[in-house]
Amino acid sequence: MPKFDCTVCQAPFDVAQAALDKYPGWTPKFCREHSPRRSASGTKARARGSAALREENLTLKQVLAKYSSGPQTGVFTDGSASPNPGPGGWGAVWVEDGEVRAERHGKEKQTTNNRMELAALIEGYRLLPEDARTTLLTDSKLCVNTINDWADGWKRRGWKRKGGPIKNLELVQELYELDRAHPHCEIAWIAAHSGHLWNEYADSLATAWMRDDL
Repeated sequence: MPKFDCTVCQAPFDVAQAALDKYPGWTPKFCREHSPRRSASGTKARARGSAALREENLTLKQVLAKYSSGPQTGVFTDGSASPNPGPGGWGAVWVEDGEVRAERHGKEKQTTNNRMELAALIEGYRLLPEDARTTLLTDSKLCVNTINDWADGWKRRGWKRKGGPIKNLELVQELYELDRAHPHCEIAWIAAHSGHLWNEYADSLATAWMRDDL
C-alpha cells in the first residue's frame, strides 16, 4: 500500500489504494492517531481527563512534598510552551537513587512545545559525562521516536525525509549527536502527569519561568 508521513508526528502510515482512487488528487496528511475525525470523537474523553493532565505549576518544594512514586534513577526532562507557540521553558534533572546529582532549566520568549522538549533532552545529556550509564526519560513520544527510530534514516539521506523538511532540524541533529556520544545511555518515554516524582520535578523546572519562586 502507498505510504505517507503524518504532518503531526512525522510517522509513516499506509493508505489503501482503493481509498486513494476514490478521491483523486487527495494527499493523506494524518496518521490514524492524529486524524481530525479521531480527535473530534475523543474530545469528550479528553475533557474528562483534562483535570489529571492539567499543568499544576508547582514549585520544586511543593512537588517534593506531594509526590514520591516512580523511577528514582535517570535524567528526567520536560518542556512546554504556553500558548503553543508562545513563551516556554525546559527543565532537566539527573537523579541517582532518589538523590539529585544535577539540574538545570531555561526559557525562550517565543518557541513551541516540541522545541522545548528537544532542548530539555539536549540539556539533560549535557549534565552527564560521556561514560554515564543511565536513561533519559521524556513524556514526548515524538522525541523518543525521532532519536530511536527515525534519525538514523534521516542522516543517511542527508537529513531529509520523504514527507518534507524535518522540523527543528538543528535541535534534532544536536540531540542525535549527543545521544551517539553517550553510548551507554538511552532515551525512553514516561507518562506525563502520572504522579511520578521526578517527571513532575522536571515539569516544575520547565514551568519555572511562569513563577516567582523556583
